[in-house]
Amino acid sequence: MFKQRRPNLLKYLCLFLLCFTLTVACNSNQSTQTTSTPSNNGRLIVGTTLQPRTLDPADSYEIAGLNVIYNLSDTLYTYELGTTTLKPQLATEMPKISQDGLIYTIPLRQGVTFHDGTPFNAEAMAFSLKRFIENGGKPSFLLADTIAEVKASGEYELTIKLKQPFAAFTSLLAFTGTCAVSPKAYEIGANKFNPNTFVGTGPYKLTTSGSDSISLEIFDNYWGDKPVNQGVDLQIYSGNSANLYNGFLTGAVDVAYQSLDPDQIKSLLEKTAKGENQVVEAAGTAVNYLALNRNQKPLDDPKVRGAIASIINRSLINERVLQGQAEPLYSLIPTAFDTYKPSFQEKYGEANIEKAKQLITEAGFSATNPIVVEIWYPSSSTSRSLVATTLKAYAEQELGGALQFQPNAVEGATAFSNLAKGIYPAFLANWYPDFLDADNYIQPFLECAKGSIEKGCESGGAQSQGSFYYNEKMNQLISEQRKEQNPEKRKAIFGQIQDILAEDVPYIPLWQTKEYLFAQKGLQGVKINPSQSIPFWTIKK
Repeated sequence: MFKQRRPNLLKYLCLFLLCFTLTVACNSNQSTQTTSTPSNNGRLIVGTTLQPRTLDPADSYEIAGLNVIYNLSDTLYTYELGTTTLKPQLATEMPKISQDGLIYTIPLRQGVTFHDGTPFNAEAMAFSLKRFIENGGKPSFLLADTIAEVKASGEYELTIKLKQPFAAFTSLLAFTGTCAVSPKAYEIGANKFNPNTFVGTGPYKLTTSGSDSISLEIFDNYWGDKPVNQGVDLQIYSGNSANLYNGFLTGAVDVAYQSLDPDQIKSLLEKTAKGENQVVEAAGTAVNYLALNRNQKPLDDPKVRGAIASIINRSLINERVLQGQAEPLYSLIPTAFDTYKPSFQEKYGEANIEKAKQLITEAGFSATNPIVVEIWYPSSSTSRSLVATTLKAYAEQELGGALQFQPNAVEGATAFSNLAKGIYPAFLANWYPDFLDADNYIQPFLECAKGSIEKGCESGGAQSQGSFYYNEKMNQLISEQRKEQNPEKRKAIFGQIQDILAEDVPYIPLWQTKEYLFAQKGLQGVKINPSQSIPFWTIKK
């Protein structure tokens, strides 16, 4: 029987070996497919909790959308990566400015095409800027308040006429929303927006845009340096920092940015110290401050405002509330600008208890006749709640009740609606710049179009920000710096402005943000710009 069945046994054995071989091969292929994710094919996976409201540059006014548009587009001017130093992009050189500061003549780059193949020229750039103004999107005022006329004065020459001189105008042209868009893909008209598409000239082109993911592919006909990766997939964990954090820990995303909570940042920093991942840390350009309403007693007294400025312990706030993830700030202008001057530190020092006591006494107050100030903040902000509580406890501890803070929360939309009405004596807020120039931290806060010493500011930036500050000298200095084209002279004017700010104390600067971007080991070329944007095209796997 053995001899009789041997041929069949051999046949079955051969068949078994063949199946075994095929099974191993199939399992091997299946294993490769299972572990082969976009992070292994040269594409970059970026995780974020921020979902863009729109990708139309004429209507985008939030970090999430502008960061995507930044990687899809080109503007006339941009910044050297990681700095606030301007350089030409679609322009070929810095603008020629008329002697009166009103006419900007800008030569344009040739050989540039849009993602849909449309040639770029001066007419296309003029179209893009006119659309930004006329469609009436959220940021339209940036150009509408400034530009009187924009036209193509040659095939590759653009001429812009301003309503009044504005020394920061070139910086304004680096705002991402002013990028070039294809005249064939867009139209001019009130509220005519394309929120889910984008056709520009940048290094990437948009391929898909959804609520939980956005995909960018390399634009093969890009005029400049090509991206060093094979494309980008933006993974959106809408409002869920825990999922973003876990996604980074498991390697599901290559880069995690905007926004992790302080505890998650602390944990990842500890892992970075152990060599488990990378971190890119940069000084942010968002400023946090306390607005003081000079139209409400006792804040109508400069000595009371000075006493509050003296008692502020920024280091304590940073350590106990912000977990060391911020930088103390002594001006409304952040340290990223060479115009920054720490005027509050120079005048009041840090947690200067003796000066606070002196000013309280000079103002006629004491522990039996205390200064009482309500500090309001948005109810959704845990950090501001803790800051207000910390200020209250520190003043009680150091001043024996002579200065008393009363923290109060209010719903965010209500808060910002009421701020300009003068309802709040003091308000904790933050400011993200529209464009990277010191003017954007001064004019929106301190300029007053209509007001008086008696009534304070009735119309203008100071009124809208809740301080109701009025100082005619400040108005003059703001106007001067806006006209001054000489950088050193303009810097000196900003110095005067910051000194007056510290003297009058309509606002008390508290801290500026630190930006943290976490990247997996092995990634190269990861950067954060002062505008909080990430240049995806420099990141190599």
